[in-house]
Amino acid sequence: MLRWKALDRRNVVVGDRMWNFAVAVFLVELYGNSLLLTAVYGLVVAGSVLLLGAIIGDWVDKNPRLKVAQTSLVVQNSAVILCGILLMLVFQFKEQLTELYSGWLLTTCYIMVISTANIANLASTATSITIQRDWIVVVAGEDRNKLADMNATVRIIDQLTNILAPMLVGQIMAFSSHLIGCGFISGWNLFSMCLEYCLLWKVYQKTPALAIKGGQKEVDQEMKQLNSQKDMESGEAPAEASQLMSESAVVKADTEKSAGCCHQMTEPLRTFRHGWVAYYNQNVFFAGMALAFLYMTVLGFDCITTGYAYTQGLSPSILSLLMGASAISGIFGTVAFTWVRRKCGLIRTGFLSGVAQLSCLMLCVFSVFAPGSPFDLTVSPFKDILRHLFGENAILPEGPTPSVAPVVDVTNSSTLLFEEAPQVESYLSVSLLFAGVIAARVGLWSFDLSVTQLIQENVIESERGVINGVQNSMNYLLDLLHFIMVILAPNPEAFGLLVIISVSFVAMGHVMYFRFAYKSLGSRLFLCWAPEQKEVPSNTSLPTTV
Repeated sequence: MLRWKALDRRNVVVGDRMWNFAVAVFLVELYGNSLLLTAVYGLVVAGSVLLLGAIIGDWVDKNPRLKVAQTSLVVQNSAVILCGILLMLVFQFKEQLTELYSGWLLTTCYIMVISTANIANLASTATSITIQRDWIVVVAGEDRNKLADMNATVRIIDQLTNILAPMLVGQIMAFSSHLIGCGFISGWNLFSMCLEYCLLWKVYQKTPALAIKGGQKEVDQEMKQLNSQKDMESGEAPAEASQLMSESAVVKADTEKSAGCCHQMTEPLRTFRHGWVAYYNQNVFFAGMALAFLYMTVLGFDCITTGYAYTQGLSPSILSLLMGASAISGIFGTVAFTWVRRKCGLIRTGFLSGVAQLSCLMLCVFSVFAPGSPFDLTVSPFKDILRHLFGENAILPEGPTPSVAPVVDVTNSSTLLFEEAPQVESYLSVSLLFAGVIAARVGLWSFDLSVTQLIQENVIESERGVINGVQNSMNYLLDLLHFIMVILAPNPEAFGLLVIISVSFVAMGHVMYFRFAYKSLGSRLFLCWAPEQKEVPSNTSLPTTV
């Protein structure tokens, strides 16, 4: 069973990673090596998941597992295929589209591409919730060790494909063209959709428990018991009872029709409110908030960190090696999670992982004040923005002139070639920064797995989808805030301030987790080598009232 799940997850993740990497490159290329479309796409994706996360999770809860998995899978891959075809048409006929209707047709194509890609991301969110947060719990059954091993296996697959998938599609685009890259991704998703569909059916057939949702089963059984008790008390015959039930069903249907369109139109708002109230009432609320706060950071291997690294004199080859080291560190943290959890228990593992991550991030704080750091708050964060908007005559605060800035050659429309790498006085600061970031990945991924399994184990089955949907919304909210933070202070001289703010948010997140852990275990939290017990009370979810 684990083999089939791993194979299915590998195909899903490879397609996702290739698409996530390629769509950013395609959007940059379409808009003349500008980040505008990429920024708009990121904003649309984050806003959509933030607003619709609870609604998607509620849809996952209210529908059969196989239907949810198959629908989200087909929608996701179909959207990627359609978006790939649109991109191929735009790349092929971009000049003609620019001339038609004063360029509005090309703008419409951009809107369609971003909208379709956003639909693919929302469907991917639904797939992630139903497979990683629901199916995997049912397949593991009551075996918590098996659940931990399956979570770790999924995370290792994520880490490996996060390296290999971009390398694959990057090489295809580098040695051929973006047009062929779009075609390859569309073809891959068409093939993988058929394979994943069959694998989902295989897993579903081998796990009969997936056919029954706990919340729905309990409600049906309670209704049957109540109806049988009423029949016995009233002395009605079965035929009379069934007739009364049919009549009551007709009356209920007429009542629902009379509710009108207003009731149906406000249903998403009620679902949104119910999801957030249910999330707040969970006893793992602070653990989930702690995980979300870790997204408010610039200390990750994204475009922001790599861009800053280049301004500090690191070459692309060095950056690629650092990204590989980061992935290896994450895999080590994933493997360490399973071992530490068996020795210390799940909640203690999260606590120890947080301590390890925060300790490693202290190196990043030290790097802000180390030799070679460009940290200087006297330089206006809006210097480049004001000069771009108002020209060289813009009134700017006086400050030290940056040492050397990267010179970019944009004569080649498909790549950005750096003519001269920046020169820095010392590499001690950037070395400390990346040493801290890479070392902290061990604690980060172990902590992420700890919180993920806590949510899996302690959220009731009928609310599993909506709670994880809200958790995704919280993650995107904090991730969106970190991009806003960078927009407000985009210059390298202010990056040190962003590092300090990032570490502060990580520390606040782990303080929240400490509150949850201490409330659950008390002083036993510090008995790190105690045998694992049932650490969270059996009353895993407070009643939700809306």
